[in-house]
Amino acid sequence: MGLLRRLRDRRRRRGGPPLAVDTPGLVVVAEAFDFAEADSAVLARSTRLRQDAPAVLRHHLALPPDQVERARELLGPDGWTLAAGDPAHALRVQVLTTLSCAQERSRMASLAQRLGGDWIGWDALQVPQGSA
Repeated sequence: MGLLRRLRDRRRRRGGPPLAVDTPGLVVVAEAFDFAEADSAVLARSTRLRQDAPAVLRHHLALPPDQVERARELLGPDGWTLAAGDPAHALRVQVLTTLSCAQERSRMASLAQRLGGDWIGWDALQVPQGSA
C-alpha cells in the first residue's frame, strides 16, 4: 500500500476528508523562493507546518504557453496537477521531508529548463490546525 493511500485512510478514520490540492482553507505554511536556501532550512524555520501531516506542495514555474500541455503530460503520471497561469503551478499532496522537497525542487527545475522555462520556487499549504 502506498504512502499517500495510508495517509488518506488515516485521515478518513479521523473523520475528515482527505487533503486535496483544491481543499478550501489552505494557507501557506512554508515557502522556498531563495535559490541559495536549503530545503532543510525552509522546513526547519517553518513554525506552522505540521510535518507529520500531508501538505499540498506547490511549485511555481514560468513556462512558455506552448509547453504547458507537455508539462502536464510529463507530471500527470506521478500524481501532479498542473494549473496553467503566469506562473504555472504544479501541485501534489504529500508529506514533506527534506529529501522529498530537494528531489522535487531538482525535478521541477530540470523540467522547466527542458521546456524553455524557469523554476521560481515552491511553497507548502495546509489547512490550519483546528480548521479541518
